[in-house]
Amino acid sequence: MDKKVELYFELKQQHKAIELQLAELRGEITGYLGDHNFTELDIGGYKVKLVHQERKEYDENKLYQALPDPELWRLTSRPDASKISSLLKLNVLSEAQLQDTYSVKPITLLHVEKK
Repeated sequence: MDKKVELYFELKQQHKAIELQLAELRGEITGYLGDHNFTELDIGGYKVKLVHQERKEYDENKLYQALPDPELWRLTSRPDASKISSLLKLNVLSEAQLQDTYSVKPITLLHVEKK
């Protein structure tokens, strides 16, 4: 068991280092594409694409006030955008109820595919 714990720790350290490298590379690649006004680029044997999305970030206090039923609040327990989106799709909540409970944050996703 000692070896498994040791291996787990080492892999977690490698995972952290890889995540940092990925974040740095992602920043450099998206920066390059943004500086050159590219949303797609074929480079070498890869196709690189930027996808722009908007993500809702809910304000916990405003959301609590907007939810009419305490049981709904219990279901969400904290602002979870995917759970709230599901409640909207099921018509348990309406967009009108959630108005002014969130801010919209633009995000950019980086997709890299091998050709």
